[in-house]
Amino acid sequence: MKKLIFPFLLLPVFCFSQLGIGLKGGLNFANITDVSGFSNDSRTGYMIGGYIAPGAKKMLGFRSEIILSRQGYNYKTATNNGNVNLDYLLLPQLVTIKFTRFVQVHAGGQLAFLLNANVDSTGTASGSLFDYFKRFDYGVAAGVEIFPFKGFFVGGRINVSLNNVNEEAPPGGSWPNFIPRVNAKNNVVQLYTGWRF
Repeated sequence: MKKLIFPFLLLPVFCFSQLGIGLKGGLNFANITDVSGFSNDSRTGYMIGGYIAPGAKKMLGFRSEIILSRQGYNYKTATNNGNVNLDYLLLPQLVTIKFTRFVQVHAGGQLAFLLNANVDSTGTASGSLFDYFKRFDYGVAAGVEIFPFKGFFVGGRINVSLNNVNEEAPPGGSWPNFIPRVNAKNNVVQLYTGWRF
């Protein structure tokens, strides 16, 4: 009986040892695409998060991430200028390919949930924009990571949204002139560092 129980007691330890864990943080360079009606450019934000990855002995692997990501855009209209902040919780699901022990590329899909949306403007009252943007987003992500020594790594990634970021503007209704009316999408470049345990 003891011989049967002992392997089960060791199973959680074995599973944990086969699970890779990483923490990372860095900068976002975010914008939205397909905009008309106002000028926009990229906005610098932050990202912080972590991942878990089943131990992979071969070239191909998989990992799940959770990331807090500040995105958005800077804008300029005929009457004012400012910035829109969009805070998302990102859930990337990525396939990884290890070329050497120093270089790994990854690609996959991700879900995003809007946590907060606000504007800081010179020509209009600052405040919440939550009702103007969609709560849910999805898209694709791809990037590369370099592991120069031990668990330390640096990486870069591109996130491209496949869903419209904004709610549909009502015909003839009131709509802020710095929020796109149709078909705008998130576009983010991330640069980060981290530690793999």
